[in-house]
Amino acid sequence: MKTHTTHIFFIHFKNYVHQFLTVTMMQEDNLTTNVSCQINDGILSPFLPIGYIVICCIGLLCNTVTLYIFFLLWHKDSSMAVYMRHLTLADTLLVMCLPFRVYYHNKEGPFYLCKVVAIFFYINMYSSILFLTLISLDRYLKIIKPVWVFRIQKTKWSHMASYIVWVILISVTIPFYTSNSQKHPCNKVCFHFHSKGPVGGTINLITVVLFLAFYVTFLCFYLKITKKLKTMSMGNGDPKAQSRKKRVIMKTFLILAIFTFCFLPYHAIRIPYVLAQMNVIGDLQSQQLLHILNESALLFSALNSCLDPIIYYFLSSAYRKTILCAIQGKLKNMYSLNRRRISINRSLTEI
Repeated sequence: MKTHTTHIFFIHFKNYVHQFLTVTMMQEDNLTTNVSCQINDGILSPFLPIGYIVICCIGLLCNTVTLYIFFLLWHKDSSMAVYMRHLTLADTLLVMCLPFRVYYHNKEGPFYLCKVVAIFFYINMYSSILFLTLISLDRYLKIIKPVWVFRIQKTKWSHMASYIVWVILISVTIPFYTSNSQKHPCNKVCFHFHSKGPVGGTINLITVVLFLAFYVTFLCFYLKITKKLKTMSMGNGDPKAQSRKKRVIMKTFLILAIFTFCFLPYHAIRIPYVLAQMNVIGDLQSQQLLHILNESALLFSALNSCLDPIIYYFLSSAYRKTILCAIQGKLKNMYSLNRRRISINRSLTEI
C-alpha cells in the first residue's frame, strides 16, 4: 500500500514538473517573439498622423494643380518637361498612400494591403529621387555643354529614360510582394518595426549605397554648375549683374537643398536601422531610438512631395507665369503663354 502511494506521488510530481517547464518555455518564446512589439513611436505618436495628414492635403492640392498645368495647359515639350511630368505623377501617387499610413499605422490591418501600400510608397519615393537626378543631369548638360545636344536631352530619349525608371523600380519590388513575413505577431502590424532576414536586409543596404552614389553625383553636378555660372557674364556694364548672378546660383542650389533636406537624413539613419532589424544591433533601447529616428526621417522624405512644386515655381518661368495667370484669373493667357519659346540665355538660369 505504501509503495503504491509513493508511485502515485511520483507520477503527479512528474506531471507537475512537465507542466511547469512547458509553461515556462512558452513564456520565454512569447517574450522573444514580442520583443519588437515593445518598440513604439514614443514622443512621435501624436505628431506622425498629423504630419502625414498635413503633407497629404498640401501635396495633393499642389500636385493636382501641377498635373493640370503640365498635362493640359503646358504645350511645350522638352526633356525637362517630360521629367517634371513624371516627377509630379510620382509625388501625387505618394501622397495618395499617406491616408492608408495614417489609418493603419501601428494597427494589425490587412497584411497584403499594408504591404502593397508600403511598397507603393517606396516606389514613388525612389522614382522622385531618380527624376530629380535626371532633371539635374539635364540642367548640367545644358549649362556645361550648351552647344552639344546629347541623346538623353531629346524628348524621345527622355520618355524612354522615364519609362525605364518605372520598370526598374517596379521589377525590383516584385519579390517583396511574394514574401510573407508573418512568423511573429508584431510583423502583422502595419508600418511598424519589422525584423528582416539576410536577403531583405542586404537589399535595403544596397539601396542605401546606390542612393549615396546618386547623391555624390548630385553634388558633382551642382558644384560644376556653380563654377560655370560664376565665370559667365550676365549683362556687361550692368551694375545689378552680380546680384542677379547670386540669385541665379541660389536658385540653382534649390534642388540640391530640397534633395538633401528630404532624402539624406532618411538614408543616413537607414544603415543602423536595417542592422537593428536584422538584429545585428540587438539592444532594445538602441532599436527604440533608431525606430524613432527612422520614422522622423521618413516624414521628411514624404515632405518632398510638397516641396517639388516650389522647384518648378522658382526655376521655371513658364510654370511660374502660368501659376500667376491662374491666380489673377487670366486663364485665356495661359495657352498663348505656354506656347512661347524660352531663349537660350534664359534656359541657362531657369529650367
